[in-house]
Amino acid sequence: MKVKVSRKAHFNAAHRLYRPDWDDQANTDVFGKCSNPHFHGHNYELIVSVTGPIDPQTGFVMDMKDLKDLIRSEVEDAFDHKNLNEQVPEFRNLNPTAENIAVVIWNKLRPHLSQDLDLEVKLFETPRNFVTYTGN
Repeated sequence: MKVKVSRKAHFNAAHRLYRPDWDDQANTDVFGKCSNPHFHGHNYELIVSVTGPIDPQTGFVMDMKDLKDLIRSEVEDAFDHKNLNEQVPEFRNLNPTAENIAVVIWNKLRPHLSQDLDLEVKLFETPRNFVTYTGN
């Protein structure tokens, strides 16, 4: 039997969607107002889910305090109130789309979890736009 446990978190960050090898018109055509050279921001909502067996000793899949602390140290401290393009090393050469941010978050969290646990990252860029990444 496997159970999924989830923790919600949030962070505020600025970014610019663009490719430096494209001219301004091509970037605007593809990324629209998200390609603003002065950046723009989002109030990101994050749901991190861990799926696995219930430990018969504790009754937990994972201690939620440990998950909370992991999200804080690996995601919130690294991304909150930052310019993703300029201040977060993972995005120096990676366009900070919601898809790429979700993959980066997954990659930051995965090494800290037991291999018998599955990880899912759901990132809301707006209340209506979100992406989900499970490592596949």
